[in-house]
Amino acid sequence: MQSRKERNYESGSGNKRKRGRWENRTSSIKKKRRGMGHSSTVRSDRCVTCTTFNILAPIYKRISEESCRESQYRAYWLTRNKSIIDRLLGDRSSIICLQEVWLGNDELVNMYEKQLGDAGYVSFKLARTNNRGDGLLTAVHRDYFRILNHRELLFNDFGDRVAQLLDVESVVPFWHGQNSSIRQQLLIVNTHLLFPHDSTLCIVRLQQVYKILQYIETYQKEHNLEPMPVILCGDWNGSKRGHVYKFLRSQGFISSYDTVHQYTDSDADAHKWISHRNHRGNICGVDFIWLLNPNKQRKPLRTSWNEAVFGIIKYLLRAASLTETSAFAFLKVDSPGDYITYSGFCQALYQLGLSGHPDGLSSEDTKVLWVQADTDGNGVVDYVEFLRIWNPKCSEQPEEKTVSGTKGSPITGGETQQQQQAFGFDVKDAVLFPPEVERGMWPENYSLSDHAPLTVVFSPVKMPCGGPVC
Repeated sequence: MQSRKERNYESGSGNKRKRGRWENRTSSIKKKRRGMGHSSTVRSDRCVTCTTFNILAPIYKRISEESCRESQYRAYWLTRNKSIIDRLLGDRSSIICLQEVWLGNDELVNMYEKQLGDAGYVSFKLARTNNRGDGLLTAVHRDYFRILNHRELLFNDFGDRVAQLLDVESVVPFWHGQNSSIRQQLLIVNTHLLFPHDSTLCIVRLQQVYKILQYIETYQKEHNLEPMPVILCGDWNGSKRGHVYKFLRSQGFISSYDTVHQYTDSDADAHKWISHRNHRGNICGVDFIWLLNPNKQRKPLRTSWNEAVFGIIKYLLRAASLTETSAFAFLKVDSPGDYITYSGFCQALYQLGLSGHPDGLSSEDTKVLWVQADTDGNGVVDYVEFLRIWNPKCSEQPEEKTVSGTKGSPITGGETQQQQQAFGFDVKDAVLFPPEVERGMWPENYSLSDHAPLTVVFSPVKMPCGGPVC
């Protein structure tokens, strides 16, 4: 006979009512996804949906105020994960990216793989290194995409984090009856970044994202891929105010949820929505589905990396209550003149916790940063050069190259060969569950996870190519 506590747990108190309200909101998503019956030349109404969800591994979920974990109670984790699968199958997204899947438990893994497989999904799983117990699972529906390639990224760093890359192609062409050579192919990445337990881990998290973007660039070059959209999904363990967010924005990625709801990158819009209540009780928005279209002008990856690291240096110095002048004095260390030396720069990075440990900046990283700081190449950084780092004038968000009248429109027979066209996406809708999190509140009776699932609707479009590989 079940205890009252166990019966309440299995009933998912409050979730059924919330699901009803949420389904009213998402009915439009399902209609958009099903809208494939029009016999028009351009089938841009064949929308693609993508869901990202950190499902909270039972080995991490605490039971009430007790010290025990959910993994000790099979009835608990089995019921909760069945509810999660029911939701995923009900939503029937084209792409599903899950984090914190308890890959150390065969029963749970088999349940996900079987039920997703029976529903038409091809799934791939990847455990974190060093037998952490959890990992990633990415599932793609056969009705929408065929898998061309699958890669595993092992960071082998402090957090034992990993990432998955899937190269997929649309099963049914989005456009018919056109003499067009546009290949409807995209890259999907699923990841779960390190939690920022302290400020010294900022550089580790930034390195994880850099490795992902670097791998994407390398993969595209090695396989001679045409320009295509890239979708990054996952638990980024950082908010819109963080360095990872700014780094991705500087590379041309857009946050799908913020785009739909017309939220800006300003601090005023940083906390309009949340997706996670962490183990400290803090609420924040950390789950993102990022989109990079091939019509984006992007900085060189290393340039964005350098700017992001300088941003971390500035953040740490400001956190120590150093003004612009005192920060320059700190970086000078014991310099005999009014300038920063290379040795002093290295010493400052060490004191800030950014170097001197296995997961910190390497000596090569430090040299590259120094070359960018020492703009005149005379071997020292004076106050004017320091100010260029402290107050960068360049915009963090590159401008998008667009051609009037081409967004979301079919290619006509009169197009010139010089204007290279590419396949991309418009973001049509984005929904978080439960609905309270979209207003910045975390409901106490939500029990599926300590994260909110995010579902985004993408509409395929043709666009002029403006990326660096065009």
